Amino acid sequence: MDAPAEEGQTTMSEGHDIPFADLPAEEQLFRMRHSAAHVLAEAVLEMFPETKYAIGPPVDNGFYYDFELPRPLTPDDLVTLEARMRVTVERDLPITGEQIPKARAREIFHDQPYKLELIEGIEDETVGYFRHGEFQDLCRGGHTERTGQLGAFKLDRVAGAYWRGDEKNPMLQRVYGLLFPTALDLDTYIEARVEAEKRDHRRLGRELDLFHIDPIAPGSPFWHPKGALLYHGLVDYMRGLYEEYGYQEVITPQLFGVDLWKTSGHYQNFAEDMFLFESGDEEMGLKPMNCPGHCHYFAGGHHSYRELPLRLAEFTRLHRNERSGVLHGLTRVRSFAQDDAHIYCTSEQFAGEIISIFAMIERVYRELGLGEAEIRLGTRPAKFAGTEADWAEGERLLGETVTRAGKAFTVSPGEGAFYGPKLEFHFKDAIGRSWQLGTVQVDMAMPASFGLTYVGEDGQEHRPMMLHRAILGSLERFLGVYIEHTAGHFPLWLAPVQAVIVPIADRHVEYANSVRSQMRERGLRVEVDESKERMGAKIRKAQLQRVPYMLVIGDREQEAGAAAVRDRTGDDLGAMPVFQIIDRMVDERDNKDVQARG
Repeated sequence: MDAPAEEGQTTMSEGHDIPFADLPAEEQLFRMRHSAAHVLAEAVLEMFPETKYAIGPPVDNGFYYDFELPRPLTPDDLVTLEARMRVTVERDLPITGEQIPKARAREIFHDQPYKLELIEGIEDETVGYFRHGEFQDLCRGGHTERTGQLGAFKLDRVAGAYWRGDEKNPMLQRVYGLLFPTALDLDTYIEARVEAEKRDHRRLGRELDLFHIDPIAPGSPFWHPKGALLYHGLVDYMRGLYEEYGYQEVITPQLFGVDLWKTSGHYQNFAEDMFLFESGDEEMGLKPMNCPGHCHYFAGGHHSYRELPLRLAEFTRLHRNERSGVLHGLTRVRSFAQDDAHIYCTSEQFAGEIISIFAMIERVYRELGLGEAEIRLGTRPAKFAGTEADWAEGERLLGETVTRAGKAFTVSPGEGAFYGPKLEFHFKDAIGRSWQLGTVQVDMAMPASFGLTYVGEDGQEHRPMMLHRAILGSLERFLGVYIEHTAGHFPLWLAPVQAVIVPIADRHVEYANSVRSQMRERGLRVEVDESKERMGAKIRKAQLQRVPYMLVIGDREQEAGAAAVRDRTGDDLGAMPVFQIIDRMVDERDNKDVQARG
């Protein structure tokens, strides 16, 4: 093994001739996290000399490293490892690197099977080799100049991870660390994560009796009655907008022969994510998206320019073969529905359709309390359908139309769908996390592959333009995000239970039920708590269930035809006549008022 590099030796990483302090903040943070992964690996090797170490990249909130170890790590081990890392930071060792021949790398890492496998997978004749102190690693570079420049870090947790993500490979122990430029940044992130854990939609799904995920159906939620009310509330809301914005709803099959998927390009580009199976001598596929069915529908008729734009929407179930390791509550599932639609239009109608979609998105997000979205333009990916010229035209059209609508956007290179460029709408939730919701895509392939035509004013056949459009996206994923954004405090118009009536004593139950009947006649979702618990306990239970209003009824309220009203925060709004309470709630519901978050 070679002697340590001399202090001051330059590294092979790109941009290392620029002093670390002069690099952009984003690059500095990347290098801090990358270097911290090396310092972690050094600490693990010191603690367990027989360790086989694999890979250790930076990630969004810090870093991790994968290890094969003689025993499972404990929380106490993380404390010890973190202390060892801090010793290396205090020593402020230089981090140096160079390109070395693969043969030399094999000698250096002769007892490290994961490193040897990585070396064999590198096509070049040389590999990156980095050191600090006695620690050495394979690496492409991108580090701080010294170990004393790591910022504020904390070892976070240990998880299992298959080598290279393959379930056939050994299970390794992955040690995660958090790292930010300053201690204040780190503390702020940790506090935000604690808040995120309180808002975790899986936890709230159980507490609010909305849904659960069962191993009997991985990635396929069981929606409970309250959850179904919430789910269908969203669907009904979108359906109400469809009539206003000129959409027609269709229902297409869920199961198609693979000829459809070959025509659409999904068989060639998306098969790994589909459920495909043999039925007799025929290969079939469950639909992962609605667009091919809509194209087949369009192709089955004769269309005139007078019918365009034709806007087809659908809410039927979709299925994608997500790997079990990435399934996560509602936000990554195998069975879901989308609020998507496909618009067939002329080139002259294209810009107007995009602008109309923008107006619809802004309205939906406003009425759901999501705020303004950031727009990103995803361009041609490595694997795509159609020609490069078509893609360039589609990207130009989308970009120009966004600008014409008075919106700003950023470009996300290579993030388009395989069949066309797309606009993504990202919003930040109540604790600052960014989520992608809506999308608008120009299809550069399917109109031609399905042979779609319409008869123009000139009596000739023309190819329609095709837009894919989703505002909420997957309803399951949206609700996972929305539950966390609101912490379960849904606006009144969406809340599964909009009010709970709390009779103080048994003699008030009959009147409470008559109030419920009056409220239900106006379409309000109301329950009466007839349990034997004390009034305070009943109110607290309703608050924990995030019910927007609690109506307390005692002798005075019963005699006056009224109820004492409290909101979900516990604020006492005073006694009001029942008709006034109903009018207030109906007005709030119908105007889609967004309540303050709890």
